[in-house]
Amino acid sequence: MITVEDIIKGFEKGEPESPEWHKKANSLFQEAIRIGMELNNSYHSPEEIREIFSRLIGKPVDDSFRLFPPFYTDFGKNIHIGKDVFINSGCHFQDQGGVKIGEGAFIGHNVVLATINHDLNPKNNRKNIYAPIVIGNHVWIGSNATILQGVTIGEWAVVAAGAVVTKDVKPYTVVGGVPAKVIKTIGIDV
Repeated sequence: MITVEDIIKGFEKGEPESPEWHKKANSLFQEAIRIGMELNNSYHSPEEIREIFSRLIGKPVDDSFRLFPPFYTDFGKNIHIGKDVFINSGCHFQDQGGVKIGEGAFIGHNVVLATINHDLNPKNNRKNIYAPIVIGNHVWIGSNATILQGVTIGEWAVVAAGAVVTKDVKPYTVVGGVPAKVIKTIGIDV
């Protein structure tokens, strides 16, 4: 029997050709859509949101987790959330490649985390390429920012609203623009 862990390993290695693997992956995609519809289509208390989100990602979130729906994901099971995380409304997480959000992170309105790209070589028929996104502790991502596959954002970094982040962001820096570039370094008062 194919497990969620088998599906995630398949994303990491490149999708297997196994029909059983694809059948299980598709059932998990449909589950994410179903739970997302439950989350997004009526009012829920903060406690109910945490319960629904925990089902969506397949593991419990801390009582400090806050989310303002709507929230969208096409898989869900490869999202990892630290304590004291806030996700504002309208976010889209494409998490097959893995999304890890550190403690104290703030995610603004309409942020997109995209862990999939496609092979450009025509002979590979746009094969999916997966890579994780890692968001460090206390990162702040502004509204309408897009973080692309394989990017790590260091602790206390800030991603300006509307930025498209294609490369790693060092800790204690502010990045912005398309593609995102370092705007300044954040001073640390000791």
